[in-house]
Amino acid sequence: MTPYELELEQLQASLDKALAASIEPLKHAIAGASQSSVIAVGSGGSFTVASLLCSLHEAYTGRISRPITPLELICNPTLASTSPIFIFSAEGKNPDILEALQRARQHSSRAVHVVTNRQDSLLMDVVRSMNDVTAHIFELDQKDGYLATNSLALSASVLARAFGELDQDGPPDFFRMTDIRFEQLSLFDWLESAAGFAQEAVARRSVIIVFSPRLRPIAEDLESRFAESALLFIQLADFRSFAHGRHLWLTERSRDTALLVITEPSVGGLWQDMREQVPAEVATFEMPLNGSAPPDLIAGLLGGMHLVSRVANAANKNIAKPTISDLGRKLYYAKLAELVPPPEVEQTRGEHSKYEVLGARWPSRRNSGKIRRARFEAETSLESQKFRAVVFDYDGTLCSSNATDTPPPEPVCAHIRRLAEAGVMIGIASGRGGSIAESFEMLFDKSRWPKIRLGLYNGGWIGELGDRPPVRSGLSDFLIHAKRVLTALRSSGVPIHMIRENPPYQLSVRFENGVSTEDMWFVVADAMKQSGLETGTILRSKHSIDVLAEGVSKSHVVANIVQRDRIDPYEILTMGDLGAWPGNDSSLLQHRFSLSVDLPSRRLDRGWKLAPRFKRDVDATLWYLDRMQTNHDGNFKLSLSGEYE
Repeated sequence: MTPYELELEQLQASLDKALAASIEPLKHAIAGASQSSVIAVGSGGSFTVASLLCSLHEAYTGRISRPITPLELICNPTLASTSPIFIFSAEGKNPDILEALQRARQHSSRAVHVVTNRQDSLLMDVVRSMNDVTAHIFELDQKDGYLATNSLALSASVLARAFGELDQDGPPDFFRMTDIRFEQLSLFDWLESAAGFAQEAVARRSVIIVFSPRLRPIAEDLESRFAESALLFIQLADFRSFAHGRHLWLTERSRDTALLVITEPSVGGLWQDMREQVPAEVATFEMPLNGSAPPDLIAGLLGGMHLVSRVANAANKNIAKPTISDLGRKLYYAKLAELVPPPEVEQTRGEHSKYEVLGARWPSRRNSGKIRRARFEAETSLESQKFRAVVFDYDGTLCSSNATDTPPPEPVCAHIRRLAEAGVMIGIASGRGGSIAESFEMLFDKSRWPKIRLGLYNGGWIGELGDRPPVRSGLSDFLIHAKRVLTALRSSGVPIHMIRENPPYQLSVRFENGVSTEDMWFVVADAMKQSGLETGTILRSKHSIDVLAEGVSKSHVVANIVQRDRIDPYEILTMGDLGAWPGNDSSLLQHRFSLSVDLPSRRLDRGWKLAPRFKRDVDATLWYLDRMQTNHDGNFKLSLSGEYE
């Protein structure tokens, strides 16, 4: 038995691992991306897993998604700017994937997920050093040989299981190798029938793989295996692409070409029509799958691994441990960070985001002198002003926006300590409640608590760190009526996960994973309007919609600091992530001196996002914090000039 065949013997154990794995975080990640197109990154066997994710995402959500190689992302990191990113690497040591992760995180405005089979690796070291990168680790004890086998089977099966369970079909039924069928043939009976084709393919050295578009990951994996092991020269074409010229290989080079056909019922008619035209001297073999659901895709991937083994045996070649030349090593370990420079940074700072929030998206005119002058005036006024206080939004500004309460990362906390030690007053304005107070008390020394002011429930309650909001019951008539409307929406099928009462300040509405609060705001506001309720107090964050009681506003945190600490309003800087109404930081970024870390205010004289275009949320906050220069007089200045990086 060859080393590659020994790896194939372990596939059932890998499927068992996939069935036993805890996949709730991965399901949440997939569900969270369900209203977006996704970018999936991988190379070699990991590219197959990336392709599988995109195929399943398209099949279930209808949103076009794209698998790419690490180099595609390295050369064009703007691909990561608006889509959730999934990065796949079995062992986490590939230099390409390490650089791709660095550039994805620098340019991403959405979630970045890493799926790997190693807890301890260079890749995981990088993940642990970054903000807001989620790792999904499915540990695999045995190491693959040259070609991915068990790592691919484990990661692909976990993905397929996640989509199947999210679709509420229960675990897919592909977890026994003995259950795999190609039409009526078992996997091993089908492989026996491939013996003659394997010999012909080796003799002809060239195979055209014709496939159903629904089965693209299987075709791409076969191409990768045959090409990376130097077994065969491979061409890929779906049934109709083949009809546009590639058919000449069947007529002009029929004795030099073998044909591998990957089919499923939706293209059965196309293949029947095509099969009648194929010359008899063309060696032809079929992989007839019974569908394109997750179990079928996994069956095709596993069947492909075994088919490659048959061809390798026919060629008498060890594909598990080929001889790697110095050329291969030098190419593999190329210093990508030096050889592929990052894209040039635009020098227009926040103009792009201001145009976006005003609706002037590409290809609208973006060279307005008015916008340019307003940006210059905003920068100049911010840099010339001394500040004695800074009021931060919480979710999406100090920490990643998340349905669960997570504390700010340590680099952010270090800056807050630095500011507080310099005598700067720190305000926190959040839609959350007392859980923030608890986490902040653990993060900061008690001697600094008087310099930290909390405005919880969107500024409904304001107090010092160490205080707690009083427990109150009873909603206002407005909030009672609003709750009836929200409850009726949920009973009608609107994907509301939870309606949380925070009397007397607000109702907080959380939605199922993947549901856009931007879209749901219109649903909620329209229902409120139809019921005769005011909609101006319905605000959205990235994870919830808050219905506020009359008089509740994050701007009250600023007013509280002005009144209690005798600080001039112009000496207070505010920061938030959603500065345009109905964003829940719109009132906060109406302040004269204000900065956005994502969506700016629509006003031209304030609420600019002046951090680099692709730094958002916590990354943008850190960029601003790095430029807050404190002195011994209890104030700080912003230094936004100089190199823009």
